[in-house]
Amino acid sequence: MGMDSAALYAKSLTGPFVLAGPCVLESRQMALDVARELAAIAQRLDLTLVFKSSYDKANRTSATSFRGPGLDMGLAWLAEVREVTGLPVVTDIHLPGQAERVAEVADVLQIPAFLCRQTDLLVAAAETGRIVNVKKGQFLAPWDMKNAADKLRSAGNGRFWLTERGSCFGYNNLVVDMRSLSIMRSLGAPVVFDATHSVQLPGGQGGASGGQREFVPALASAAVAAGASGVFLEVHPDPDNALCDGPNSIALSKVEALLRRLLALWSVPNAE
Repeated sequence: MGMDSAALYAKSLTGPFVLAGPCVLESRQMALDVARELAAIAQRLDLTLVFKSSYDKANRTSATSFRGPGLDMGLAWLAEVREVTGLPVVTDIHLPGQAERVAEVADVLQIPAFLCRQTDLLVAAAETGRIVNVKKGQFLAPWDMKNAADKLRSAGNGRFWLTERGSCFGYNNLVVDMRSLSIMRSLGAPVVFDATHSVQLPGGQGGASGGQREFVPALASAAVAAGASGVFLEVHPDPDNALCDGPNSIALSKVEALLRRLLALWSVPNAE
């Protein structure tokens, strides 16, 4: 078994970390295969890595899109990933009633960007005592995340991360304002940059979102240089055939090279 939630948060305060894995749990075997490879990469690089994947993607563009295996099976797969690889695990919750159940397996509860203002959801996540990773809504200014931070602290949990994932820029497009990393860091929590969702083109394919994965390395590098403590990456063995978010996911075969590049940037002293 890997480190507990408190130890993971302590490490996130002092060194870089990565959240990586498939957008959605497509199968038990794929989850294990990807997690094993990511665990091996993390060991080679001496890097703190959290396996991420969703048991249910409740906010897919189309009602016919693949959502995942569901709560029961999904948590069983994530528990096995954690046991087999020793990696900590992060996954999304969408309803307050899911928080306690998911916290039995996950080290980190993630609040999707669309739900970052949902007070009951934030409080329920905070009350589990797990780390809470709150994604900034595409519709919010970075300073507005103070309200999310205050809600978590009011529920007695000061262990949380704030994640930048781009802001709406016209229709079906996002743009990243690197100033938001400094602004959210001033709120007193480690800041994560979601490099793959930031290149998403929401609803850009009509019944699904598009993406521009070729820009992930550039944006991730810029975010690390701008002071991001962590980077979030959706990773898939075959992004072109992924069941969710393939256009903005990066290939598993390219992850190690990207992480080596980011580690070199993390090693540069912060100018602030």
